Amino acid sequence: MKKYKLALVGATGLVGRTAIKVLEEKKLPISDYAFFASENSEGTHLKIFDKDCIVQKLDEHSFDSGFDFAIFSAGSDIAKKFAPIAVSNNCIVVDNSSAFRMDNDIPLVVPEVNSEDIKLNTGIIANPNCSTIQAVVALKPLDKKYKIKRIVYSTYQAVSGAGKKGIDDLKNTLNGLESKKFPYPIANNCLPHIDVFTDDGYTKEELKMINETRKIMHRPDLKITATTVRVPVINSHSESINVEFENDFNLEELKDILKNSPGIILQDDYRNNIYPLATNATGHDDVFVGRIRRDKSVSFGINMWVVADNIRKGAASNAVQIIEKIIENSSSSVL
Repeated sequence: MKKYKLALVGATGLVGRTAIKVLEEKKLPISDYAFFASENSEGTHLKIFDKDCIVQKLDEHSFDSGFDFAIFSAGSDIAKKFAPIAVSNNCIVVDNSSAFRMDNDIPLVVPEVNSEDIKLNTGIIANPNCSTIQAVVALKPLDKKYKIKRIVYSTYQAVSGAGKKGIDDLKNTLNGLESKKFPYPIANNCLPHIDVFTDDGYTKEELKMINETRKIMHRPDLKITATTVRVPVINSHSESINVEFENDFNLEELKDILKNSPGIILQDDYRNNIYPLATNATGHDDVFVGRIRRDKSVSFGINMWVVADNIRKGAASNAVQIIEKIIENSSSSVL
């Protein structure tokens, strides 16, 4: 079996370190790893498979030695500058930032939902926003069966979505210290403000969910609205999703579809207080779905509660799964 080389950009960050953990779990046929970060992290020692790796400073020559894949988890500006350099060295880049997500020529991929789009890449594949990823995993099988007419997103997003500074802000404000990352103390608060506001009153996070869902599901005219909220939870995003369908449905059949769809764990037993929780989703790659019930205010609608680890499935694991899918497809084509 062919062995591959992988570069991890932003290796010392929250997502980068989680990607290392996921790569160890997946045991892909990768023989060589290289870790890159900013000058501030140069020389940091990280381990993968008990092998000591020294973090190198990212520069224009980092990809000269030749890599098959690169996972970028270092922000949009870094991705825009260095991803094309990696591609010019015949490296396939999976980028976690928002830099390329809405580029018409770059696929935006969640493997359980639209893995067929991977083959459209010309060197760069975009990883969607964390809150979008878990939503579309739950929505795609329902859209296929009943055709979705409208979606209303209400999210309850963990502070880890804002990186280490977000986690530090929660810990600090719980102890009465000043907020440095968020505009107000996140301790004992819910902040309806993720990313910056646009002229129409929506935040960029809300627009990301709307536009990325349409692109991933190949439904450019799908009616979607969103309200995204930061909550005082360390990890794992929770979402209340209201869905209106074009067609009627049997509720038990709908639940069975979700139960048997890839990447989903159904937890829907309200009589025994069984439903998805952030604490239970943390550390897992699956999307947990529950609290499924008819929305009686419309003809064909449901409400459901969707929870997932935003650092794993919402970023690191999704990126690794994309690479895993590419390797699988390459092996199949060889056969």
